[in-house]
Amino acid sequence: MSLPLADIRVVSVEQFGAGPWGTLQLADLGAEIIKIEDPGSKGDVGRFVPPFQEGEDSLFFETFNRGKRSVSLDLRHPEARGVFHDIVRVCDGVYSNLRGDQPQRLGLTYDQLRTVNPRIVCCSLSGFGMTGPRAGEGGYDYIIQGLAGWQSLTGDPAGPPMKSGLSLVDLSGGYASAIALLSGIWRARRDGVGCDCDVSLFETALHELMYIGPWAATKGYVPPRRRNSAHPTIVPFQNFQASDGWFVVGAAKQKFWEALCEVIGRPDLNADERFATMAARNEHRDSLLPILDEAFATRTAAEWIAALVAAGVPASAVNTVEEALVDPQTLAREDIVEYEHPSLGTVRSIRTPLRLASGGESLEREPERSPHRGEHTGAVLEGLCGYTPERVKELATAGVFGTPA
Repeated sequence: MSLPLADIRVVSVEQFGAGPWGTLQLADLGAEIIKIEDPGSKGDVGRFVPPFQEGEDSLFFETFNRGKRSVSLDLRHPEARGVFHDIVRVCDGVYSNLRGDQPQRLGLTYDQLRTVNPRIVCCSLSGFGMTGPRAGEGGYDYIIQGLAGWQSLTGDPAGPPMKSGLSLVDLSGGYASAIALLSGIWRARRDGVGCDCDVSLFETALHELMYIGPWAATKGYVPPRRRNSAHPTIVPFQNFQASDGWFVVGAAKQKFWEALCEVIGRPDLNADERFATMAARNEHRDSLLPILDEAFATRTAAEWIAALVAAGVPASAVNTVEEALVDPQTLAREDIVEYEHPSLGTVRSIRTPLRLASGGESLEREPERSPHRGEHTGAVLEGLCGYTPERVKELATAGVFGTPA
């Protein structure tokens, strides 16, 4: 059975996190991703990210690049442009994650490639987009989390602004760019004309302000930071400390609140006018939360979670990463996949959340290692572009693929 994206081929000038994460989503569903790596910098910088790194292989690089093909190509070489164009001719998309001013300089826009392939879709994922005063600036997740207001929302109210524990802007930007690229390819196949996709990390982060953005833009709302990772307006929706550790409760509906009152043996709280509605609980949170803190401190986290879940109230443990990876749900859904790597040994990675299936058969790529730098240069040029082995050797001798050995 063919994979959903088995008929899509993308050439990608990518490195590090956000861009490779975007094309990884396509690769996991069967797309062929031809990764261009710069021999002058020994390829993707992700190959050298510690701590689990050996030579040009690392678990960081594996995370973002499994199932892709690598072509070593020095785009600064005078003969490289023709080679790149020959690859573009047999692709559906050109993807890049560079500064916003770089696609134009490197010839990666639709206007520059439409004569090579009129159906090509050129997707740029940059820090700030291809226009505007910041277009020439590099954009990194931590920087964007500060600039887009995320850090002002995160952390204890008595502490400093704080970033998320994960690079969520990078990951979100990768997803957004993958959707944009697929949309452009769909349009190109329907209408016969390619296009540019201009996706930025900054605008992805702004968009993900969700309801906080419209609240602030429309009503001048200033979002507060709350103790114990509390929701800004829904109470109770936060972490609580049991007698032996932390757990999280999400009473996001009135019925959950009413059930919670029964579980903790305080049905009188629901009858109290201060706590009877969602708006009232938000207004009187400073009176309500100490009552709940006192109640939840009397039993273990496991006991509270079991009782709350049995009553239909969303609740869970606050796991460590190690605990999350062996959670019964993780194991039941087979969320950890394994494959062998010649230098890193057995690699255990996280399976794609994009679960497509037909007739009980999974429609995702079987796990396979990431490519060695330049591993597929000859195969791509000979198999896809029609080069002869002699021509490939000639280009290699000229240094198009990097300094000859």
